[in-house]
Amino acid sequence: MTKSKKKIPTAVLTVLLIVLPVAAAIVCLGIGRYSLSVGETINVLFSGITDNEVDPTGYTVIFNVRLPRIILAALVGAGLSCAGAAFQGLFSNPLATPDTLGVASGASFGAVLILLIGGGMIMVQFSALAFGLLSCFITYTMSRKNGKSSIVMIVLAGMVISAVFEALVSLLKYVADPEEELPVITYWLMGSMSRSTYDNLLMGAPFILIGTIVIFALRWRLNILSLNDDEASSLGMNIQVMRLIFIGASSMITASCVSMCGQVGWVGLLVPHIARMIGGNNNCSVIPISAGLGAFLMIIMDTFARSATAAEIPISILTAIIGAPVFIILLRKTGGSWT
Repeated sequence: MTKSKKKIPTAVLTVLLIVLPVAAAIVCLGIGRYSLSVGETINVLFSGITDNEVDPTGYTVIFNVRLPRIILAALVGAGLSCAGAAFQGLFSNPLATPDTLGVASGASFGAVLILLIGGGMIMVQFSALAFGLLSCFITYTMSRKNGKSSIVMIVLAGMVISAVFEALVSLLKYVADPEEELPVITYWLMGSMSRSTYDNLLMGAPFILIGTIVIFALRWRLNILSLNDDEASSLGMNIQVMRLIFIGASSMITASCVSMCGQVGWVGLLVPHIARMIGGNNNCSVIPISAGLGAFLMIIMDTFARSATAAEIPISILTAIIGAPVFIILLRKTGGSWT
């Protein structure tokens, strides 16, 4: 069974999971072209309770522009980090990501298809979510043989489905109008929180929350699933059912994240590794730490993306520029080992 380096105190877990993201959100709400101090931000946030007079412009900027973005960033960061940690534990592979089963590629195809025919953003989100879940279903169906599926077959089927949907996305980009449609498609695929609205959150957030809660509630079972099939079965676990639950929850998170903000790379790969350095290999600690760190880091990155330059930087560019060097440092520090 997976060994744990040390037990993380409950207070530390609470800070990582709740206090750190909330503090980052309050600070980042005031950062931008229209700047607000922390005190002013808190005053605006609680103005409905305190009845204090606030600047109407500041109120509009915080509640209509920045708050939906920060909520989305926190959800995406926490969700993708949990999904990545779940897949790494499930497949016993430190390089597993939320897109291991081709969900992000399928969701991207669904979004690009609607963008190409001129649909609205709600239709883009719905199509991306539908095709993301469809790709997961196809992957799992392809991996089954004699009523069972193995880890190797699931991963290989995911690689095939991912390649197929990536090819279809390339085909749609090839036939798109280079003056009008192609730039929109390209920018969407780079990832951005700028499209976040309360309506989008209302549609996509429940999938992320449900998937994350399922992974969090069953996180201790990942320690058993990391064993070989015979050992896991001897402990009384229904391996096929439990794999399907984790795959479904992680895929639901990934598809919903991509449907709302496009592709966001590295978060689901990098954050679980940082969580293991903090709390050891026990998934009971890795999952909550990953969720808190993921939310914190994504809030910081999105704030930098929208405020560092006059034009917004696509989030996937930032995550790659920051994530790749940090991942190399982690590899050199740990030697590529989880133990």
